[in-house]
Amino acid sequence: MISVSYAKHSDPAVAVRLCAAGLAQAAPQLLLAFCGGKHDPLAARAALREVFGPVPVFGGSAAGAIGRAGFGYSGFELGLIAFHDPAVTPQAVVTRDLLRDEHAAGAGLGAEVAGIAGEGDVVLLLFDSVAVTAPLRLHPASAIVDGFHAGFGARPLCLLGGGLLTDMNLSGGWVFDGEAVVKHAAVALVFPPALQAETAVMHGCRPVSAFMEITRIEGAEVYELDGRPALTVIERMLGLPLGGAKGHELTLCATLGEKQGDPFAPYDENAYVNRLILRANPETGSVTLFEKDFARGTRVQIMSRDNSLMLDSVRRGVQEINRVVAGTAPLLGLYIDCAGRGSARSGAPVEEAALVRDGLDPAVPFLGFYSGVEVAPFAQGRSRPLDWTGVLTVLRRRG
Repeated sequence: MISVSYAKHSDPAVAVRLCAAGLAQAAPQLLLAFCGGKHDPLAARAALREVFGPVPVFGGSAAGAIGRAGFGYSGFELGLIAFHDPAVTPQAVVTRDLLRDEHAAGAGLGAEVAGIAGEGDVVLLLFDSVAVTAPLRLHPASAIVDGFHAGFGARPLCLLGGGLLTDMNLSGGWVFDGEAVVKHAAVALVFPPALQAETAVMHGCRPVSAFMEITRIEGAEVYELDGRPALTVIERMLGLPLGGAKGHELTLCATLGEKQGDPFAPYDENAYVNRLILRANPETGSVTLFEKDFARGTRVQIMSRDNSLMLDSVRRGVQEINRVVAGTAPLLGLYIDCAGRGSARSGAPVEEAALVRDGLDPAVPFLGFYSGVEVAPFAQGRSRPLDWTGVLTVLRRRG
């Protein structure tokens, strides 16, 4: 019903043929393709059309892909998910209006999905992460997701997803919208109501400060924490500079975390929404976050990345997923993995993607991709964009 395949080759036409050979022989109804960012997107789309014919293709660029046969983030990876049976094939809704207004585009997407999806249905949201490269500006996932929920309404929904980008340096991003390669687009794939999702979110940060209040913020740029320059506060707490010599490079050594629920409850990694620091600005003493969903008055803690905690979190999450789906007939395992968790960025002694691949029940068809932002259910039937997480989802039949 669903088959998956992974390949790696510098020629996208060869990568497509290698992947096609690993799929079920039945002609697919729909393809999901996660294509390494060093591949020419038009050549990759042409190769997919040549091999599979007029099958709609969704997905887009990825910093890398993860499969049973291998994984990596060289930019030459390709991962395919083929849906062969209408009973499990999602219905797609597309917007190409992110550049105009991310919230409005998300709301329009959510409103269209509301006409298709029932209560509790599974929806996979994929979107272009990079709006502009010089100077770098992202399409904020928080605006897209908040807009989606506003357009969809108050009904519960299992919304999962990730931001598409070409590499770990946030050099670009693009989307397969069914027919073509496009920029500034988002795709919502609505799965049939007969399917449900079991999801584990893997983290890897711990608080290293007391609670502090954001006292000055503009959009995603945090200027002050407790009335002091944010950059100074964070660097003094960590004992090291952020973002390299000039401060303008992506830093992965720390995040700002907002604890949900009781602030005095014991530490629970799942209680935090963490925001990566996109860049530091020594001239203004500010830090720019990946998202702009924090506000003046938000209480945050400085969170330090912890590779051992990350790896332990992955082991626990995979174990829990295996427990939940044991004795069922899983249809698909999908891993949406923050690109910064790769050992080339995180410095982890082992690749956490390998722990997922090797630890997940081998009976589960499995594919993953390296993302910019991860979207997962959080609380009260709503989903949130998350940073520096791995979101592992297994689709299976309800009941």
